[in-house]
Amino acid sequence: MTQTVAVLGTGKIGEALLSGMIRAGWRAAQLLVTTRRADRAEELRARYGVETVTNAEAAKRADILILAVKPQDMGRLLDELSPHVTADRLVISAAAGITTTFIEERLTAGTPVVRVMPNTPVLVDEGMSVISAGGHATPEHLAHAEAIFGGVGKTLRVPESQQDAATALSGSGPAYFYFLVEAMTDAGILLGLPRAQAHDLIVQAAIGAAVMLRDSGEHPVKLREAVTSPAGTTISAIRELENHGVRAALIAALEAARDRSRELATGNG
Repeated sequence: MTQTVAVLGTGKIGEALLSGMIRAGWRAAQLLVTTRRADRAEELRARYGVETVTNAEAAKRADILILAVKPQDMGRLLDELSPHVTADRLVISAAAGITTTFIEERLTAGTPVVRVMPNTPVLVDEGMSVISAGGHATPEHLAHAEAIFGGVGKTLRVPESQQDAATALSGSGPAYFYFLVEAMTDAGILLGLPRAQAHDLIVQAAIGAAVMLRDSGEHPVKLREAVTSPAGTTISAIRELENHGVRAALIAALEAARDRSRELATGNG
């Protein structure tokens, strides 16, 4: 933890990484942040004691640059950074759909780039960040990225060719669960439960099921079968889910998310 790290675009994800690094032992003096708004800059200075700088200044001073801007803003940011980024810097991108090649072509030849797809549970230190190496990134560079993103959850290395699939499954994944909880809450109300009670029942069921999946090592089919008694309530519900094509709808939804990630990579924002 001797490097200087700059977080460029300190929105929710960027701030989550910033706070995670501080909890993991990074000193505020090692951290730089950039943001568009003066009031946001003042907020980050007051909350974390970090220095706020321009993008150009961050590129000149930091050893590691974390690009946490929206995909549609990446090209403009790289144009701003390119005169100041030398090949001894490590550039980490957390923008969905943006390839390492897209970034490498706009920076000094040989600049190491690591692509990371985090998801929003990094805000509560339960994120999953999928990490891929660009053409010039070494295992040491990947380890640096893991040290940063590991402070806010788990990390997984994959070939970059799998990043669009990982974005569909993990990056967008929390939204699917929120959608499911919303629908189940509405069902609970329809069945006569107050909204707050329906919500609490479903959330705790989701937490318990997730912990069992994580800690038991059992296949989800086996865990589901353990709840499914012959001619019981659960199998009646599962039959209706299958009759309405929920499994096929989920597969189609993830394919659509993957395809959109690919579109973002080609600049069709």
